[in-house]
Amino acid sequence: MSNSTSSVSSLTFASQQVVIYVGLFLFVAGLISGPLVLIVFLSLQTFRQSSCAFYLTMMSMVNILHLFIGPLTYIMINGFGINWTNMSIFYCKFRSFSVSFSALMSFTCMCLATIDQYLATCAQPRWHQWNNIKLARYMVTGAVIVWLLHGIPFILYNDHILSLITSTSNCAITNAIFNTYYTGFHLPVLITTLPITIMFLFGILAYRNVQQIAYRTVPLVRRELDKQLTAMVLVQVFCDVLAVTPEIIYSVCSLIIGTPRDLPTLMQLNFFRNIAAMFYFFHFEVGIIYVKT
Repeated sequence: MSNSTSSVSSLTFASQQVVIYVGLFLFVAGLISGPLVLIVFLSLQTFRQSSCAFYLTMMSMVNILHLFIGPLTYIMINGFGINWTNMSIFYCKFRSFSVSFSALMSFTCMCLATIDQYLATCAQPRWHQWNNIKLARYMVTGAVIVWLLHGIPFILYNDHILSLITSTSNCAITNAIFNTYYTGFHLPVLITTLPITIMFLFGILAYRNVQQIAYRTVPLVRRELDKQLTAMVLVQVFCDVLAVTPEIIYSVCSLIIGTPRDLPTLMQLNFFRNIAAMFYFFHFEVGIIYVKT
């Protein structure tokens, strides 16, 4: 029994240290890289006129918002044991809504940027009509409206629930149907598997187009811009695949295993959850900029 208790304590301590040190490092990296990404995209006239750069700019803005609502609160809860969501019903509802909205908007912008670069590098000129800043603004506005409406249930169905074991109020989903949607579709599909699949597919297609762009009659400036933007997108796609894969594995394992009844298994699953969360936060906290010199 003592060995089991010691193992659980060691795993809990290790999990806490991972969240504190890795999480804080990513948080600081996000504070530095986020504004730098915006400066690069907003300061150069070439990028301000590009629909792909517009999507990446909006993604960076949303990621900065997510930085304070998502990762910072997660670090405080799982690293320092300070749970702001249990202290305020407003923050319980607001954080759930904001994390959902920012994650969906961030991945939507990244998917749109990847699709945009694929269309921009297509050999058929008819596809290039979809690469314009006006359409990009409409697409982002539409996505904002859709995901704001999608977030309403997070406000309605997240509330404080009194725990009979600890006699404390915990922030949790109170509706069984919405909880099933959240654990069965929102986590494993909507903010993980689906966007990664779209980004990976169109990223490969854009890369193939760029490999053939040298043989087309394309103005040199446009050719170099397409190569540079495609490089940015592909680097970000690679990092996103690396970042989101552990979260996908964790979501699938949670659906299969359910809630463990024994403490050691619960601690092991919690340790893997924290590792997966650190990888997942990498998408939101580290901006990747590739500038060809």
